[in-house]
Amino acid sequence: MSVSSSHPAALEHLGPGWFVLVMGWSGLAMAWFRAAPLLGDNAPLLGQAAATVAAGIFLSLVVAMALRLSRYRAAVQADLRHPVKHAFVAALPISLLLLGTLTVTAVDPTAALGPILWWMGSLGELAATVWVLARWLRAKEQGGLQWPAVTPVLFIPVVGNVIVPLAGIPLGHEAWSAAQFAIGLFLWPALLVLLLARMVMAGPLPGRMTGTLFIMAAPPSVIGLCFLQWELAPATAWGAWGIALFSILWALTQLGVLRQQPFGIPHWGMSFPLAAFAALSLRLSQTPGGEWLSLPATAFLAVASVVIVGLTLSTWRGLRQGRLLVPDA
Repeated sequence: MSVSSSHPAALEHLGPGWFVLVMGWSGLAMAWFRAAPLLGDNAPLLGQAAATVAAGIFLSLVVAMALRLSRYRAAVQADLRHPVKHAFVAALPISLLLLGTLTVTAVDPTAALGPILWWMGSLGELAATVWVLARWLRAKEQGGLQWPAVTPVLFIPVVGNVIVPLAGIPLGHEAWSAAQFAIGLFLWPALLVLLLARMVMAGPLPGRMTGTLFIMAAPPSVIGLCFLQWELAPATAWGAWGIALFSILWALTQLGVLRQQPFGIPHWGMSFPLAAFAALSLRLSQTPGGEWLSLPATAFLAVASVVIVGLTLSTWRGLRQGRLLVPDA
């Protein structure tokens, strides 16, 4: 990870939200692996490349975060107290889960590293979810939940819990997978209602947070993949796909607002949801009666790929120009 030399203290501002880069590239890898039946042998190669990028970003961030903790402990503690940023803590165990899932299901099913990453991610995600929601039990004066703090970022812990079965079932941990999946399935509609109430009571999200609206599509996309993993009735996965499609279309109504915002990490809120939706679409196109989705699913994959590559290039430019790792405005 490169930081402009004109910002020697840039590491101080490297918050846990940066792990969404790993989520985005891992989701893209998952989608490309799912595309093999449609696009042939080149699709898994692109999936492998995306997974390698995700792993490289993850390792770089872990090292950088460790350095930050040792040098800027007060900044880390400030992130943990922040009304919005604290929920990004869940992005770290999600990254472990996704990398473990890719290893188990696509890269190397025989590797011992996959189950280790999966268990670390699963247990870490459960702990992160409890920690995030424990804040809701506090009084407002003690950092409890307030309307301005209710943003789509709160869906991140939900996403992590519903990811668990994707590798948990192939690993033979179906009971644990179902239990943790149910946590996310329970919290998802509750958080959606809470977010809608926030918009009514406190108004729309700040402009810089517009990209996070796409996160609403992540839970139903992953839930649909899990329904197919459990071989439930296809109608359940199609229902989840419909909710995810609506969520993306709803977020796209704010595309004009998003374009007016200076680039920042919240823009990465588009990445994993678009990739997960593409993965679900590709998987559904391979089910009986889903053949009509083959062409649209390929288009969704192309869009997700272009968006994630574009976000990566914008991030690289922002780092080189010293516009990203700076104090909040």
